[in-house]
Amino acid sequence: MTNMISILLAACLSACSNNSETVVDDMTEPYPTGKPTSGKAVVFTTTSDGAYSLYEEIADVVSGQSLSPLTIQLDPSQTQQSIDGFGYGITYSSCYNLLKMTPEDRNDLLTRTFSTTSGYGVSYCRISIGCNDFSSTEYSLCDVEGLEHFALFNDEVNYVIPILKEILAINPDLKIIGSPWTPPKWMKVDNLTNMRPYDSWTDGHLSPLHYDTYAEYFVKFIQAFQGEGIRIHAVTPQNEPLNHANCASCYMPWAEEAQLVKSMARAFKRAGLQTQIYVFDHNYNYDNVGDQDDYPVKIYNTLGEDYEGSELVAGAAYHDYGGTSDELIDIYTKAPQKALIFSESSIGTWNDGRNLATRLMADMKNVALGTVNRMCKAVIVWNFMLDTNMGPNLDGGCQTCFGAIDIDPSNYRTYTRNSHYYIIAHMSVAAATGAVRLGTSRNIASQNIISACFLNPDGTYGAVILNTGDEDKTINVGDGSSYVRVNVPAGGVSSVKWNK
Repeated sequence: MTNMISILLAACLSACSNNSETVVDDMTEPYPTGKPTSGKAVVFTTTSDGAYSLYEEIADVVSGQSLSPLTIQLDPSQTQQSIDGFGYGITYSSCYNLLKMTPEDRNDLLTRTFSTTSGYGVSYCRISIGCNDFSSTEYSLCDVEGLEHFALFNDEVNYVIPILKEILAINPDLKIIGSPWTPPKWMKVDNLTNMRPYDSWTDGHLSPLHYDTYAEYFVKFIQAFQGEGIRIHAVTPQNEPLNHANCASCYMPWAEEAQLVKSMARAFKRAGLQTQIYVFDHNYNYDNVGDQDDYPVKIYNTLGEDYEGSELVAGAAYHDYGGTSDELIDIYTKAPQKALIFSESSIGTWNDGRNLATRLMADMKNVALGTVNRMCKAVIVWNFMLDTNMGPNLDGGCQTCFGAIDIDPSNYRTYTRNSHYYIIAHMSVAAATGAVRLGTSRNIASQNIISACFLNPDGTYGAVILNTGDEDKTINVGDGSSYVRVNVPAGGVSSVKWNK
């Protein structure tokens, strides 16, 4: 990147990328994102000014210890959390837009995104159990009372499942987490005092009389996807349980969710399922509902460990629409035996979401590195793809959201990749599923450089390095016996994977 040819090439490729033509690649063949050749490293760089857009180059691994003060030295003896993966929400809207593309263009995009050998290796997806605010309509998977009426809906059968199958053909190890926005309406009550039936998609409570029934609903969902050849790795009991609004929602304070979780764990165990359960799935600040602080810990403490299926309750999931990621450290400190994942963040009109100059640094710092460096083993953002009109979506849901990719509905061929696409791709390049985050014995004493380092299952090292400053930096990253020189532009992020 320091020579003029590389700079001109990157500028040309970036210009093509900014014009959003899907047929233009800014990633050179043969996409060496698998295990690099011995003694070589692969580096991908994106800058907030658009000069580099996942620009790829090959670097040498230098023998010996780096003497530069700008050194990040990995310490393999300091192991932190394992990594499950990084990914996007695969909603009806995302799938609707993807299926409007030609099969060739769609396969190119999905391969570029999800392949571990011919792409960035994105490895996680989040889907809804029933409707969400980017569905075709409000629905559950059992709108008529009685689980004998359970059935997958058009959104799953004709949109989500076909796209998931295409992704799984590219990356068979993809992990999938499912979250419901609402139970079936016939399971809901106005409150737990009068137990009056609540015939609305929005708000209400799950009736305690249906905890076991709803747990079986989850079992049927998991089994229905298994019947399609799709394994559900994890679920959450309720998306945003402290949210009274949204076009589909259910209010579920921690004491209520605890009882549902107990029923779910028992039902999963008896059905022979290995699907994990992540509790909470909402904001860092618990929507400022005072008695809901430390929501996951209160569930853990209430249930203990002596209940059927307790081993399936893996941890807690968080969103970032309120509070800060410091809450992750607080929860980890109080329950270190439980895992943490980050399950949703959005970009939109409210945060200048299509402006890479505004969003890339902030989202890389807070959504990606800020969660992984606070013990999250997965990071998932919201819609993988919307159209440039922010749709299709539902009334009452988000009318101002952008996708990680926004596609032009006039041709379903040209698209723009926003910050959320880049941050997930950059993390995926460096850390494969099963990677372990490593501590460092030397790190750069600069608030402008933020990094995360990993040891991958294939023995390669990976690192993501963010430069929020206004000067280009050459960073040496290695393990004390060898290192790679990584040129990280001002306002840029570089992901590197190397094989000693």
